Order: sequence, then C-alpha cells, then structure tokens
Amino acid sequence: MYSKILTSNNYGYNKSEYYSLLEEYIKNIGYGSKEALSSFYQITKTSVYGFALSILRNQHDAEDVLQEVYIKIYESASTYQANGKPLGWILTITKNLSLMKLRKQKNNKDIDEMKEFLSDGKDTNDAETKLLLSAAFEIISDEERNILILHAVSGFRHREISKLLDMPLSTVLSKYNRAIKKIKKAMSEEGKDAKKRN
Repeated sequence: MYSKILTSNNYGYNKSEYYSLLEEYIKNIGYGSKEALSSFYQITKTSVYGFALSILRNQHDAEDVLQEVYIKIYESASTYQANGKPLGWILTITKNLSLMKLRKQKNNKDIDEMKEFLSDGKDTNDAETKLLLSAAFEIISDEERNILILHAVSGFRHREISKLLDMPLSTVLSKYNRAIKKIKKAMSEEGKDAKKRN
C-alpha cells in the first residue's frame, strides 16, 4: 500500500480516500512503523511546509517546524482519534508549533523565500496558482494569506479553514473574497501599466 501512495500521490485519489489513507498511516505510525511515517511524510510535507512558511515567513524556521511536526506526530499518533479529518489534525500541530516559534523569534520578516518556494514548487497545481499566490504576498494581510494558502495549496474548504483557524465561516469567506479582489485589482492595474509601456 505504501508504494502505491508514493507513486500516485494524493492527486490520484478523491478527498475521502486520501483522508482514509492518511488515517491508516497515522494508525500504523502509532504502532511504531517508521515506513508508515516515511510514506506519510512524503504525501503531506508540501501542505505542512507551505502552511508553516505562510506563518513564519522564513525558510529555515519553516524547515525546523517541518521536522518538529513529524516528531510530534510520531510521538502522539497512538493517541490520535480518527475523525475523518487527519490533515486538519496535522495542520493544527503545524500551526501550534509555528506560533510557538514565532513567540520565540519575532524578527522573521523575509517573505521573498515564500515567493521562491512557490516559483519552483513542483507540488503546486499549476502556473496560475503560483502566480496568484506570489502576487498575494505583496498586497494582502497575514490572515488573508493564510486562508488563501489553506484553500489553494492544501485544498481545504472554507468551512474546514474556519474550524482550523478558529474563525467564523463568514469571516473566512469575506477575507478570502477580499484577498481575491485585491489580487485581481493589482493584476488588472499591472496589465494596464504593461500596455502603456508597449
């Protein structure tokens, strides 16, 4: 089963199948399986790293958190209660560890590394998504950016993001829509400027 997941990645599965497989991995990690942990890491690392980077805005700190997340998962998998939302559990761990790191280091302001990650990120879906996310970091707020990343990179629904970020659904939707409008406006203005230059 592990090799099947590694070769086809989660894109070959619908969401419920993917979540069921993640829960199977977590169960096996809870039994001490390092093979399960390795496979689990391969198919979740992009979401974990992307979310950590969106909070920390520093590549090295995000890499540190990435390692800490899987150590924490290995230590606590045996107590995980299957609820059909394993990615939410993983990203909650990621958020908590990232915020702990931020409290210790409040001087992480380098957002260029996030753009670099997106520009060569092989796991993002397409060039349009990369362009959208890259533009987002220049003109939207931190909360808007986190919502956009959870939706565009990790594929969360707005209701799931609401629960993950402890934010009312209406607020998530309004922030998401506001972010999209800001990005569209900026891209439209960029297009007009490009025409004037030509």
